[in-house]
Amino acid sequence: MSLLGIALGAQAKEWPAPIKALEAQGVEVIGTFDAPGGLTGYAGMVDQQPLAIYLTADGKQAIVGSMIDAQGANLSQEPLNRLVSKPMSVKIWKQLENSTWIADGSKNAPRIIYTFTDPNCPYCNKFWNDARPWVTAGKVQLRHVIVAILTNTSAGKAAALLSAKDPQAALTQHEQQHASGGLKPLGQVSATVRAQLDANQKLMQQLGSSATPTIFYKDASGTLQKMQGAPSAEMLAKMMGPR
Repeated sequence: MSLLGIALGAQAKEWPAPIKALEAQGVEVIGTFDAPGGLTGYAGMVDQQPLAIYLTADGKQAIVGSMIDAQGANLSQEPLNRLVSKPMSVKIWKQLENSTWIADGSKNAPRIIYTFTDPNCPYCNKFWNDARPWVTAGKVQLRHVIVAILTNTSAGKAAALLSAKDPQAALTQHEQQHASGGLKPLGQVSATVRAQLDANQKLMQQLGSSATPTIFYKDASGTLQKMQGAPSAEMLAKMMGPR
């Protein structure tokens, strides 16, 4: 069964030999699409990235890459968006919604951005500060998916945030005081918080990231995009829109 939950498992056994060979190399084959030139198109995914595959007419060879027409248009983009990117965006967005996160900004903000945040991460703090114009204007709500991966005090500080009576206020206080250490870490991390942190870290790894911040946002077409590290000013404007 594919990552996207598309019921193609029965078909997978019937893939031609070159497609099976790509599966053996780690490519997840999602489905097929019509392609010109006597080729058959296959939409795949590897390392969370869409991949176009073209099978030759005799079924003996596969070509991996984009197909370009005489006008320079990418003929692979539409089927990959339809079969891979959009379903994957929906699935991952739902996983992020169901994770343990702290809201930062208005619940009525028209744009939502998820970011994996470690309380001791200086780049997370930079992103928090850089995002203030959009957050305070009510245009963006950041949802901080809290993880504890950087230092031995990360879990205690994460617990202090997640256990706070008002987590959003606690997060604001922590980020404002980040340079001096932020919130004092709890001495004991409850089993509930530990399970939340473990689940968030597992999700982060599943989504192909090992560092904070890792940010997920939707582009103008509604397709999920990912970036790692504190965004540049240009990137901030791209993911958050006009101030």
